[in-house]
Amino acid sequence: MSPVDGRVDEVTRVDAWDPKTNVGADRGGLSVSVVGVDGVRYYGSHLSAIEAGIRPGVSVRAGQVLARTGKTGSARFTPPHLHFAISWPTAAGVWWIRRGAVPPQAFLNSWHDGGQLSPVSLVARTRRSYGVDRGCRTYC
Repeated sequence: MSPVDGRVDEVTRVDAWDPKTNVGADRGGLSVSVVGVDGVRYYGSHLSAIEAGIRPGVSVRAGQVLARTGKTGSARFTPPHLHFAISWPTAAGVWWIRRGAVPPQAFLNSWHDGGQLSPVSLVARTRRSYGVDRGCRTYC
């Protein structure tokens, strides 16, 4: 489900991951990202199905179901789970940032407990320290 009000950014409806090649851009399998009204991108991958009507540019509300948890992409051989990531918005296809730039656990814990901890300032600081994007830097 969408963690925030926002717009769908990217959607991957085809699981193209192949363990023989392990291409980084394909590791997420089925995925959806949302850029929130807060300017932060929230990404979920390894999904089993994406809801009809979820496509780039569509407005979504916090709590709206976007997809179902699964084990697509590099999670094919693991129990079903959600890879949840937080980053800043980028051009389409910049998967090395989309897969996560800040650790999400503190925010997930806060939201689970009814808190309102926001990743906005940490994402902004991380973006500034990242500097110029020169492509994938680790686990490419």
